[in-house]
Amino acid sequence: MSVFAAKDVSLRFGGVLAVGNVSFEVEQGEVFAIIGPNGAGKTSMLNVITRVFDPTAGSVEFEGQDITRLPRHKVVHSGIARTFQNIELFEGGTVLDNLLLGRHRFDHGNFAAQWLWTPGVRAAEAQSRAHVEDVIDLLDLMPHRNSPVAGLPYGVRKVVELARALCTQPRLLLLDEPASGLNPEETRELAFWIDDIQNDLGITVIMVEHDMSLVSEAADRVLCMNMGQVLALGTPQEVQGNPAVIAAYLGG
Repeated sequence: MSVFAAKDVSLRFGGVLAVGNVSFEVEQGEVFAIIGPNGAGKTSMLNVITRVFDPTAGSVEFEGQDITRLPRHKVVHSGIARTFQNIELFEGGTVLDNLLLGRHRFDHGNFAAQWLWTPGVRAAEAQSRAHVEDVIDLLDLMPHRNSPVAGLPYGVRKVVELARALCTQPRLLLLDEPASGLNPEETRELAFWIDDIQNDLGITVIMVEHDMSLVSEAADRVLCMNMGQVLALGTPQEVQGNPAVIAAYLGG
């Protein structure tokens, strides 16, 4: 069953075509990877999905609802979360502080209830903290739980950003180059976590990635883009063996 669909999506910046008439569907519980050379339009596609940019043409659907014109701040409330190429964390806060921000989309009572610290607010806060602790355990962040983000290694900060996205309890998770800057061991750990996110949490994943070892291990299907266009769609093995994909990467 399709949970997400991009239908004839195009995105222009003046005379530059970033995404051109791209269509694809993602099945419930699938890990769907988008690959391609630099400038292929991969991140632009994610930015259309999360409403950073309005598409020039086409539509985007999630769980049967058209979200093409959904207000940007409501994307996370619809059940979609993402990470970014460039880490976007509050470096002055601890890991726990940053993860609790992921719970912002849930109702913790109105201002008066929070000021009075009512039983309902206390229960909602306890539930949020319990979920955050579960994510900390899942991603092995306990040693860094109370550490300021600014002092953490790059690889750990990448994991913290993934954790914050999971704290929103998404049904669709968008990962923008999650392995960028990671060493081989960290990339292997990331592959295991994506498997847990898919199989244990039941979350559908759309992943933009350059690391083909991660794509081969984690993805069920792969879409290759080049110059804003769809070049190939299939299993990781089919796409990697496609002559047009090889030519796009190697300049043949």
